[in-house]
Amino acid sequence: MKNYNLPDTTGKFGIYGGRFVPETLIPALYELETTYNDLKNDPDFINEYNQLQREYNGRPTPLTYADRLTKYYGKAKIYLKREDLCHTGAHKLNNAIGQILIAKRLGKQRIIAETGAGQHGVATATMCAKFGIKCVVYMGELDIERQKPNVFRMKLLGAEVIPVTSGSKTLKDATNEAIRDWVTNVRDTHYIIGSVVGPHPYPMLVRDFQSIIGKETKEQILSIEKRLPDYIVACVGGGSNAIGIFYPFINDENVKLIGVEAAGYGLNTNKHCATLSLGSPGIFQGMLTYLLQDENGQVSEVHSISAGLDYPGVGPEHSFLKDQSRVQYFSITDEEALKAAYLTTKLEGILPALESAHAIAYLEKFIQQTSKDEIIVINLSGRGDKDLSTYMENFKEDYK
Repeated sequence: MKNYNLPDTTGKFGIYGGRFVPETLIPALYELETTYNDLKNDPDFINEYNQLQREYNGRPTPLTYADRLTKYYGKAKIYLKREDLCHTGAHKLNNAIGQILIAKRLGKQRIIAETGAGQHGVATATMCAKFGIKCVVYMGELDIERQKPNVFRMKLLGAEVIPVTSGSKTLKDATNEAIRDWVTNVRDTHYIIGSVVGPHPYPMLVRDFQSIIGKETKEQILSIEKRLPDYIVACVGGGSNAIGIFYPFINDENVKLIGVEAAGYGLNTNKHCATLSLGSPGIFQGMLTYLLQDENGQVSEVHSISAGLDYPGVGPEHSFLKDQSRVQYFSITDEEALKAAYLTTKLEGILPALESAHAIAYLEKFIQQTSKDEIIVINLSGRGDKDLSTYMENFKEDYK
């Protein structure tokens, strides 16, 4: 795919994307788009963003050669892009830094956010604490129960965490409540969406802030190996870490891009989140994208052991890249992700987030097709501290 330059001026990636929102929000979305387009060429904004990335977030993150994991499989060399080493423990702070600086320029006094695994909520609450801005985070009741450490962190940071008890009590429902809040309070409130989803310009804006992952990866692998990788693998829920590492490589056609969704209990059940594998186009939370829905167009209830992947939609750019066959999308079950997490911890001394474990688990599916002179980069989107209780509850002796 050469000269890739999307979205278009209407916010579309092919047929996907757009703005499907109440009229109340249209002026705010235009204001956000205009402000962002001005700021991304503003030296003062760029300098402040880069300074925060270096001195507060800790970038650049390392590209770590996974020596023992490579020896274990005996095939392609495996590298891990260490977004788990970002301040707050995940790639989510890349976007939160950018959006909080935009909110300041817009003069907004209040920030709202939604969160699933809690990492985006923690990142947003962190930036609000640093800049002294009121923060409200919507989170599904089920996710609050399985992500208690991150809920406590958000409260320590001064955020108000509002439990969402509707629907499946997960990320989808938290997002719905955040959108309702924004419609009511749009004059003084900026909504920091945490993934490459929602109405235009959010998928573009979040992608641009997260593309720092892919830019660094390209520089680092060229420095270490003197060439680009053969494969890049990343987990996909909404898809922000995946598009962040994929985007700078889209025009490099020899680099194979692989997204890994959550198959939950299996694709033959109704307990999964494999939107791109089994979904169909539909309108959801302000965008046209692939969506898990029933024959009447009702959004399906979904499941993943990973709260961060437990989402029935996906970013519209991923939908376009799937249709163009530029990215291949596959899925991994809860059990396969758990095994990969324990294996990585044992061999590399790195406990990955459950989301990232889905990407690592895909090695089992394809690495035997690779050769020793090939290179795989896996985006380690977050660290597993937040998932420790889930790991403890699901540990089996045969994982040793």
